[in-house]
Amino acid sequence: MESRKEQLEQAAEAFNRSHPQVWDMFVKFTFELINRGFRHHSANAVFERIRWETDQADVDGKSEFKLNNNYRADYARWFMECFPEHAGFYRTRVRTSASKQKTHLPELTPEDFQYEEPNV
Repeated sequence: MESRKEQLEQAAEAFNRSHPQVWDMFVKFTFELINRGFRHHSANAVFERIRWETDQADVDGKSEFKLNNNYRADYARWFMECFPEHAGFYRTRVRTSASKQKTHLPELTPEDFQYEEPNV
């Protein structure tokens, strides 16, 4: 039976296949941190930098490109697998989802969240 961990990893892999530029930027920005002397850093910070570099507003002033935070841990692990000389650069936790069953819920999309314009 497929675990929740496998389900999450498959979603991250599918996203990566559809958006290979995210991996390229993740590697580039991580190496920039390493070259600046950091021995450890945050995948969260790299994801926010990717957002900063790629974000464009649509006609309604909303972000056109969505980068799911669920994938941060996968990108960090992939980086350290691809570049084992930098193992430990990203600190990761044991995935407790390995012992959980997969869910049958659809992945949330931006349309699942309501946003109200502030009254100014």
